[in-house]
Amino acid sequence: MNIFVINSGSSSIKYQLFHSESAEPVCSGLVERIGLGDSLIKHTVFINGEEKVTKLELDIPDHEAGMFEVEKLLVQPGIAVVHNPDDINVVGHRIVHGGETLTQTTIITEEVKEKIKQLYPLAPLHNPGHIKGIEVAQSIFKKATQVAVFDTAFHQTMPEKAYRYAIPDNFYKDYGIRVYGFHGISHKYVSGRAIEHLQKPDAKIITIHLGNGCSMAAVNAGKCIDTSMGLTPLDGLIMGTRSGNIDASVLLYLIEQQGYDAAELTSLLNKKSGMFGLTGYSDMRDITKMINEGSDAAALAYEMYAYRIRKFIGAYSAAMNGLDAIVFTAGVGENDALVREMACHDMDFMGIQISTEENAQRKPGLRDVSASQSKVKVLVIPTNEELEIAKQCKALLQN
Repeated sequence: MNIFVINSGSSSIKYQLFHSESAEPVCSGLVERIGLGDSLIKHTVFINGEEKVTKLELDIPDHEAGMFEVEKLLVQPGIAVVHNPDDINVVGHRIVHGGETLTQTTIITEEVKEKIKQLYPLAPLHNPGHIKGIEVAQSIFKKATQVAVFDTAFHQTMPEKAYRYAIPDNFYKDYGIRVYGFHGISHKYVSGRAIEHLQKPDAKIITIHLGNGCSMAAVNAGKCIDTSMGLTPLDGLIMGTRSGNIDASVLLYLIEQQGYDAAELTSLLNKKSGMFGLTGYSDMRDITKMINEGSDAAALAYEMYAYRIRKFIGAYSAAMNGLDAIVFTAGVGENDALVREMACHDMDFMGIQISTEENAQRKPGLRDVSASQSKVKVLVIPTNEELEIAKQCKALLQN
């Protein structure tokens, strides 16, 4: 069984091809900076234990264009991993928002697509891109079974006290307004890896997923009990272009006093805020360059970003009545040593101490960057949402 996994982020497409009998991919790739100019594709093929890497710089305006470029690479002579697209048996899609009805991995039908479309208002940066990804995949991989794996599913174990908002009951009962949480596939994967590493099934772990989108989860004995994103992926941490937590009265002020409408606020909070709003850039590499060039605005943005993370670490430690480990993952969490150092700064009262030397190293795989005297483990674990999706696709189709 050839399982091709597509993981579309707000400005990226990650993908991997698996043979069902192996956890190691046949090929993997990343299309990044979609719609931001200077788009990049890194495509890696694994042949007889060796890697063949292809790098391309292209103008990729949207996810559809990115998928067509990926198709070309899959069958390109010299690095082909399939003879033609019909060799793909299953395509697994990461879907950000499943709402209250799409809570399990499922085969994609027209009805499922329609339900995903109905959730556009709750994930405006993601679900529309997922539908495009599904439709392009259906046109490219015509013989494959298309499967949806939902980011919201892992957070279904949250207790009601964590996922309800303090507004009248009918808003939940009639409209499903509640905390759903996101990045669940990533939080599930890295928390599971952390439990294996610690050899402690009942471990209390805070997972910190930092990419263009950012979220945290409190995971107690493998189950999520709270998470930072809410009804939509807008809430919680400061992100690449999203504001994260903001006083609702700010929005009321902009509506009543400045004449903003819903569409303008949606654009402001989802596409023009966060690190982009503070610095003019959403990519942390660009902002780090600004810091090195002496930018006060960039330095402040990093302080705000890390400060928000520290506040959630404190809150989730309280929610779990303890803490065994914190895990940094995803593009920023895995690669940005400064973010990790700042997020763990002045946390020694909680037993969190990071090793500056270990933290600065760039090594593959799971890394323990804790100081020797740290009571709480500080781990860097590369997420592998694609492998988790492939596992869930295989389990669904074999049942």
